[in-house]
Amino acid sequence: MAIPKQERLVSLVMCLLAARRYVTKEELRTSIESYRLCTSDEAFDRMFERDKDDVRELGFTIETGANDPLVESADGYRIRPEHNTLPPVDLDPEEAAALALAAGAWQQSSLSGAATGALYKLKAAGVEIDTAPLTSVEPRVAARESAFGPLLEALRTRRPVQFSYRASGAAEPRVRIVEPWGMSCWRGRWYLVGWARDREEQRVFRLERVLDKPKPRILREQLRAPVPENVDIRAQVARFAGEGGEGSARIRLRSGAGFPLRARATAVKPVDEAWDELELPYGHGLHNWLAEFGAEVVVVDPPELRAAVIRQLRAAAGLPVAFGAGSEGAA
Repeated sequence: MAIPKQERLVSLVMCLLAARRYVTKEELRTSIESYRLCTSDEAFDRMFERDKDDVRELGFTIETGANDPLVESADGYRIRPEHNTLPPVDLDPEEAAALALAAGAWQQSSLSGAATGALYKLKAAGVEIDTAPLTSVEPRVAARESAFGPLLEALRTRRPVQFSYRASGAAEPRVRIVEPWGMSCWRGRWYLVGWARDREEQRVFRLERVLDKPKPRILREQLRAPVPENVDIRAQVARFAGEGGEGSARIRLRSGAGFPLRARATAVKPVDEAWDELELPYGHGLHNWLAEFGAEVVVVDPPELRAAVIRQLRAAAGLPVAFGAGSEGAA
């Protein structure tokens, strides 16, 4: 099974950053799983050279040298912590808070586990390890969606990506080719924003709906559509998720139910013993969320939101989506 490139790069950086001496290519090859899986010396050499270029592109300074002063050839590599730290930076409270959130973002166990394993192998091979500098590259991103890694790689390399996507309410998935602009996490779920070639328009995709098989595939071609200079990824995701819109919606919710809806409501008032009326921000995608609550929700206004929720429920039940007004659940 192929190992994601970002996992390999994290392992390489941590090995070179933690080592107290120069680490040879042979030691790295036996310590990092991706390198051990190379079928030939030529394949390993090509992969290692590309990885070094990528690590340098990320801003790290890789030194070459020999541990024995009597040896002229430089056959080892290191990343010295003192040469790869930032000078003192003054941040205002908002900037500091944003930086703290970014620093604590990575919690993806697949990355941290592989990198830690590589360090153990280096240590077993006799390389003295200092883990103190590794706090600056500690990976911690909560990303349960299997599509996260490939899509992140497509963003990093600025390449279009192809994947199978099951849209909300759709009976069958469709193959989509997307030129990625950015990803954002909203309410614990990850979304991709980009240019959909089949629709020839900007679209938002929920990573939970990207299918595992076949896996997302990065295409070997350049982006075709220009990327907007000031695209607000988070605002677009918020609108797609049903928030951040300019309008508002009124719904009726059964008493004692739908606490996530109540938490985001701008107004709540009781109707009778069984129902409360809520006012919610109305943006694209709100119908998907309301449909999840089934018979606990009745949409009062606007009419197009009511119709969209009814279509969503009928599609989920395998019924024809052409349907007039009605009052059954989440309508």
